[in-house]
Amino acid sequence: MSVKDLSTKARRAEADVNGATVDKSPAKIAGMFDAIAGRYDLLNTVLSGGVDRYWRYHAIASLKLTGRERLLDVCTGTADVALGAARKVSGAARVVGVDFSGAMLSHGLAKVKQVDLSSRVQLIRGDAMNLPVASASVDAATIAFGIRNIQQPEVACRELVRVLRPGGRLAILEFGTPSSPLFRPIYQWYSLHVLPRIGRAVSRHDAAYTYLPESIGAFPYGDQFAGMLAAAGFSHVQTRPFMFGAVYLYSGVKPMAPSQMYNRLTY
Repeated sequence: MSVKDLSTKARRAEADVNGATVDKSPAKIAGMFDAIAGRYDLLNTVLSGGVDRYWRYHAIASLKLTGRERLLDVCTGTADVALGAARKVSGAARVVGVDFSGAMLSHGLAKVKQVDLSSRVQLIRGDAMNLPVASASVDAATIAFGIRNIQQPEVACRELVRVLRPGGRLAILEFGTPSSPLFRPIYQWYSLHVLPRIGRAVSRHDAAYTYLPESIGAFPYGDQFAGMLAAAGFSHVQTRPFMFGAVYLYSGVKPMAPSQMYNRLTY
């Protein structure tokens, strides 16, 4: 099949995906992740070719953790980012992971215990649109490939602003759509035809890996999502594309109050 044929098929499929309404009701999403929790880590490795570890590494590195912070990982799943952050910094750093899938949290908790980090990594069940975390109580926050699964992502973004301390940093990883005219049709073909087949074969769940390309196609990315973060209240919002825009790393900072900025300038 030629690149031109791939491009034509990809555009048609992409139009179908973007025109569809994706059901992201909390009950459906939680049930779907409960069903695939046991094979979730394996699927991430297989479907990304192991590159997902590289993306997570850069997300954690962008926070510039020193070892004294309290980090919140929303949509923590099986706790890959939470554990990565805890391993990266020693000392008094504490990590709280939040997810609404009980099965995903169970697998994450087993991983935390396996590496003896229970004293520094806490996993709790909760909703990203109503985080069970006090206002201005964390120094950094992350979401890896979870924001597009939230029914009202703009509400979740405002919640992240609420729980971060002034000056706190944010890092979000999420899928996008490549802009390269050569890579885009190949990516679309893989996402819409290869990925669901592999996902179904490994996870034994028919809907989960059909939902994945649908949710990617329906979610804003690049400057659009950066605008959502800015509208929620983040400053210094930046985007960093990986793989020609197949994945984006978004970063931002919760602004400091004017009085705090004045104190920093005068002391």
